[in-house]
Amino acid sequence: MTAELFDLTGEVAVVTGGGRGIGEGIARTFAGAGAAVVVAARRQAEIERVAKEIEAEGGVALAVVCDVTDADALDALAAATIARFGRVSIWVNNAGGSPVRAPLCELDRATWDQTIALNLTAVWSGCVTAARVIEEGCIINVSSLAGFGPVPGSGHYAAAKAGVHSLTQTLARELAPRIRVNCIAPGSVPTEIMMQALDLSDADLERYRQRSRIPLERLGTPQDIGATALYLAAPAAAWITGQILTVSGGQ
Repeated sequence: MTAELFDLTGEVAVVTGGGRGIGEGIARTFAGAGAAVVVAARRQAEIERVAKEIEAEGGVALAVVCDVTDADALDALAAATIARFGRVSIWVNNAGGSPVRAPLCELDRATWDQTIALNLTAVWSGCVTAARVIEEGCIINVSSLAGFGPVPGSGHYAAAKAGVHSLTQTLARELAPRIRVNCIAPGSVPTEIMMQALDLSDADLERYRQRSRIPLERLGTPQDIGATALYLAAPAAAWITGQILTVSGGQ
């Protein structure tokens, strides 16, 4: 009975930003739990690698190139998923990030617009697409710990992620009871884009961890976020919607 609570056999999951980092962690975890996984991102080589590795481990996967800031591309992603697997039951809006750090009053308008387009508008578009094609299932948005308060130097990114929290809560009400909508807010997970934004190298990570004063005394991993996504997608979370779940080691 307990195993069944975390079983995704028969489910079909779309994961955007699935070619590396957190998205790859979610895609691999879903596949390991029995779901057919559609790995979507802009970099074809990365998503094909993830899909092939999932299949080599006995899972089922499909790689689809997709720019989430293009609504037509999201529609095409949904169509490709249905053409291959017949339906969509789980949709993860994970693609996002910003490599730019600057005080808000020094930020150029183009960077603001690009950040909002990728980190908020694309999430809304993904939710709209998912709501159109999912008969019954769930949507999981990935935001950030930055969405909960002031983040000097990354206010544009933080504002977008705070918007994702609001979007999640409203859509949870609007799409219930057919579709559950929840959000994961990761803390410090050293993905490529986080390392770029903070100008960190691998050699800097231990010092960064110490400065961060994380109560659980380690940085997060894509697997940590993948496990949380599994919980929210699985029968174990059947009575959970409209929640923003912080996964941050206690930060």
